[in-house]
Amino acid sequence: MSPRARREMLASTETVDGGGADEPVPRAVDPVGAPVDEVEEAGLRPRTLEEFVGQSQLVEHLGIVLQAARRRRQPVDHLLFAGPPGLGKTSLAGIVAAEMGVGFRVTSGPVLARAGDLAALLTDLQEGDVLFIDEIHRLHHSVEEILYPAMEDAKLDILIGKGPTARSIRLDLPRFTLIGATTRTGLVAGPLRDRFGFVGRLDLYDPVELQTIVERSARILGVAVDGPGAARIAERSRGTPRVANRLLRRVRDFVEVRGDGVITGVSAEEGLVLFGVDELGLDKVDRAILDALCRRFNGQPVGLTTLSQCIGEEPDTLEDAYEPFLLQQGLIQRTPRGRVATQRAWDHLGHTPDGPALF
Repeated sequence: MSPRARREMLASTETVDGGGADEPVPRAVDPVGAPVDEVEEAGLRPRTLEEFVGQSQLVEHLGIVLQAARRRRQPVDHLLFAGPPGLGKTSLAGIVAAEMGVGFRVTSGPVLARAGDLAALLTDLQEGDVLFIDEIHRLHHSVEEILYPAMEDAKLDILIGKGPTARSIRLDLPRFTLIGATTRTGLVAGPLRDRFGFVGRLDLYDPVELQTIVERSARILGVAVDGPGAARIAERSRGTPRVANRLLRRVRDFVEVRGDGVITGVSAEEGLVLFGVDELGLDKVDRAILDALCRRFNGQPVGLTTLSQCIGEEPDTLEDAYEPFLLQQGLIQRTPRGRVATQRAWDHLGHTPDGPALF
């Protein structure tokens, strides 16, 4: 059966295995609806493994996997990339497709609400294509079930009709590579995680690597930046390339409006201070977290939910977006009783633990 015929059959079916009995498969709807980065940000992404800065061990391992797949003339094994946001998981997925010379489809776990969404996407793939699912830990269970035979046997099980007349059909799929990205590996179901042939962990970058990234991005953007200027931006980028590129664009705006268009150490410092980024790379929310732990609760352990209510951010946002960097910098600690500020946090805020509690 041709890919077009398979898509037409899926569009005409009432239900898909794993979905609700009364849930129709979307018709003429592209299930790929993942958020797209800014055009400028996308233009800064590395295109090859040679251009990718940092994560040297992961890049070496991935290079071996890709070279072996090319020699065997086979699709790359399914890959899972894990780590905090903004470290290059999406970029690596695009590099895999580019290095293999195949198509690249992008979606995300929350977008694939029903099994039919994923089924329509899988039947539209060509031989060897890369399917990238961001936030794969947020896949619905019924959608996840569709992936198991697709990943192992390149088969798709669909249920046509409902009630006593329902019948199951198994379709052949082209061999493809699934690349999943997650910020929370522990939430990826065990059966799904075990089906990935390679799991790569991305870590926060050091300032030297980030400086190289800033200088490369500045060349692409046509921004004049000297060594000290790139270093200042790198030091305040929270170990994250995405943050480094964002700060570079903001400092570029600053020097174009209030400077001579050249990013130096002094102008970078002034621009970052103006936009609320301090010498440790902490922003307004980071400082609010530390201020709550140190001043409002006077150094006592605070639960995540209580802390999130004080800050006005969701618990998941605090845990995934802010805590990793604060923990890595030694500014907070997780204890059985809750989060507590370290002495370095007190010193950074200029407070002492002996001050009065402000509730």
